[in-house]
Amino acid sequence: MMRTPPRVLVVAIATMVSLSACAAPSGAVVAGPTTDGGSPVTSTPQAPATPAQTATTTATQFTATAGNPKGKMKVPSYGRPVKSTKPNRVIGSGTPASCTSAAVVAAVAKGGIITFNCGPDPVTITMLATAKVRNTSKLVVLDGGGKVTLSGDKKRRILYQNTCDQAQVWTTSHCQNQQYPRLVVQNLTFADGNSTGQRAEGGGGGAIFVRGGRFTAVNSTFVRNTCDSTGPDLGGAAIRVLSQYKNKPAYVTASTFDGGRCSNGGALSSIGVSWVVLNSLFTNNKAIGKGANPKRSGTPGGGSGGAIYADGNKFNIRIGGTVIQNNDAVEGGGAIFFVSNNRTGKLRIEYSTLKNNPSHRFWTRGYPGIFFLGKGKPSLSHSKLS
Repeated sequence: MMRTPPRVLVVAIATMVSLSACAAPSGAVVAGPTTDGGSPVTSTPQAPATPAQTATTTATQFTATAGNPKGKMKVPSYGRPVKSTKPNRVIGSGTPASCTSAAVVAAVAKGGIITFNCGPDPVTITMLATAKVRNTSKLVVLDGGGKVTLSGDKKRRILYQNTCDQAQVWTTSHCQNQQYPRLVVQNLTFADGNSTGQRAEGGGGGAIFVRGGRFTAVNSTFVRNTCDSTGPDLGGAAIRVLSQYKNKPAYVTASTFDGGRCSNGGALSSIGVSWVVLNSLFTNNKAIGKGANPKRSGTPGGGSGGAIYADGNKFNIRIGGTVIQNNDAVEGGGAIFFVSNNRTGKLRIEYSTLKNNPSHRFWTRGYPGIFFLGKGKPSLSHSKLS
């Protein structure tokens, strides 16, 4: 259950009601292809397509090449990397062994601009605990310089921010709508994060969970991250985002998402959050739940949004210069599941390619790989869907 300071109990209850109601209407599960262009009929499937406290850092052969290299969309200021030439904190003293999980956890808790000095070669830091942002920080930037992988070792979530978590300090009386912290991850790889069993705040976010403040991911790679395999509204194998300040968007730019698995949202998931996704790549991510949302009788629910799962009331998603390919949803939206419950949300896709993203039970006619319930129709510009 979401926790929030007593002074905002009424507001928090309203927020909780909104989150709990973020489900497609019962009739939506069959609103896929139609025979007459209007009346929904049941669709047929689309064609397929406790760890040791040592050895936390190892050398790897990883080369940072994130995102869609052909994506040329102009990136707004909030989606660009933060200058990190004068960091507040440096993890490591020049060797792989000096770059430890404990050092990452401590640096993130202190906040500021954080870089790494782990030697000349790429390294993987195996996280022995989840790094948690303290809400007293205004800005937390993690910059891996293209050479650092943070690994959850298939055992734990890697990074966590929650303005409504009292353990991270309440700093306002409106934790569900506060400006800070601003969390930016850039030039990093997040591998093998796993939040399975962590159901607080709705769960999800195998690599990164964010509630409150603002969030940006730049030139980063997310591989093999996972979260719970079932649940009607749980999602985000790589990233789960809630409650962004003044409903401003979360940004993902020049980033890659590969091999994520979760009940919903094999890469990204949110409730009531807008996104701007530019010059990025989503491939081989899967929504593996069963029963959709609301869940069908006798099922645990989930299985929508092979790459992206977005639910809630008023929110918008803009996707530009991005390739979403070879993702898969057991239920609906092999590429994108978008449900705006009050039908005010908009989906805009430009200069992008969505290809071979099977939706095995339902999708929106004329938009392969997409299930959309929002304002009007998805806006497509210079994009290919197949």
